[in-house]
Amino acid sequence: MHRMLNRRTLVASALALPVSTWAATWPSRPLRIVLPFAAGGSSDLVARLLADKLGQALGSAVVVESRAGANGIIASEAVARSTDGHSLLWVSAAHAINANLYPRLPYDSQRDFAPVALVASPGPMVVAVPAALPVRNLPDLIALARRQPGQVSYASAGIGNVLHLAGEMLGQQAGVQLLHVPYKGAAPALNDLAAGQVNLMFNSALAVAPMVKDGRIRLLAQTGIQRSPALPADLPTVTETPGLAGFQVTGWFGLLAPSAMPADATARLNAECVRILALPELREKLALLGSADTPTQSAREFGAFLAAETDRYARVIRAAGLRLETPSS
Repeated sequence: MHRMLNRRTLVASALALPVSTWAATWPSRPLRIVLPFAAGGSSDLVARLLADKLGQALGSAVVVESRAGANGIIASEAVARSTDGHSLLWVSAAHAINANLYPRLPYDSQRDFAPVALVASPGPMVVAVPAALPVRNLPDLIALARRQPGQVSYASAGIGNVLHLAGEMLGQQAGVQLLHVPYKGAAPALNDLAAGQVNLMFNSALAVAPMVKDGRIRLLAQTGIQRSPALPADLPTVTETPGLAGFQVTGWFGLLAPSAMPADATARLNAECVRILALPELREKLALLGSADTPTQSAREFGAFLAAETDRYARVIRAAGLRLETPSS
């Protein structure tokens, strides 16, 4: 608490206003949402949809600033250290993963941020295999991995990302040894999957849809707790496979503020986000981008969700013995 009060005082001093006055007059300048991804992707599009509506509601411009690099650490550090009182951080599962994957971060993933809102969920991923692989369902795949330990391979977009950890989670819960093959991006990994160079990949349904349609890839399961109405009705969840109860890997986007931001400001941001996300026009646009319905959450509920995600990935990372050096900018 002492640290947080000092940081709040620092922010207020930077604005030459007492803390109480600062909260009452906020926002007094344009807000920025710092995005840890390159511009043009799905997260960027969703962030800009929200920024436009949020700016109208707050009567102040809201800009989206891309600070890609170092697995999101550059953007996170920039917001954690900001003292302008008008910076927000766009986060995904990578934020929860980084807190456990890197032993030394230039910020504290929990203490240096305050939860604002859960914004969107791209929904569950799917378990995809090459059409030529002689398995028809997830139990078949697990049986194959038991017969051939360490030989059934799965592709990901690199070490420590959510696609990698989904495979680790599957292997750990099923009690089988899978071979991880990291790529420099999801696109080349998906191409090799379709060509049969690797046996398995977790990915978004939108990403694999063209290859499913042309028959190069087969879907075995989806990674939500319940079957998604956006996916084929006969596609089971991973949890429906014996021994894999509770398996869940879903994408999500949210907003964090520096912990120095007064509670009144984060509460106002949450209320506006909840209202905006309920607008039919915005829900329709998010659906077109592949986002599932996002449950309404208070800032405290989003904080609890983020803590649960962090703990869940921590268990997977510990069991896998993963540790990475903090990447440089």
